[in-house]
Amino acid sequence: MKTKAVLEFADVTAIAAAAQAEAAKNSWAVSIAIVDDGGHLLSFQRLDGAAPISSHIAPGKARTAALGRRESKVYEDMINGGRVSFLSAPNLDALLEGGVPIMKDGQCLGAVGVSGVKSNEDAQIAKAGIAAIGL
Repeated sequence: MKTKAVLEFADVTAIAAAAQAEAAKNSWAVSIAIVDDGGHLLSFQRLDGAAPISSHIAPGKARTAALGRRESKVYEDMINGGRVSFLSAPNLDALLEGGVPIMKDGQCLGAVGVSGVKSNEDAQIAKAGIAAIGL
């Protein structure tokens, strides 16, 4: 039997705080979602001024990154490259940049999804959150 690392509440809190700080530093109004490796919501923040739709998109980006074990941008690039049939993939509903998996020793612990600004800025916020736990 193998041993697997999991996100603890303290990890989730640290990720959320660092992601929020990155957004605030840049005056970005976003929604931030953190999920476990199965895509189940662990934390959600909709910052002041964030568009209501971002509260649906951020968890979707996080879920997509966690279930796929890769950044959600990979799927966006696939579709933009002409593989539009990937739009029918089940349970992946936010195939846009801004979902980043939380990886440790080759294993996915979960993911952070952000929505509300340009997609590359969403990813920047997610990565800043993940960096708070040294990953």
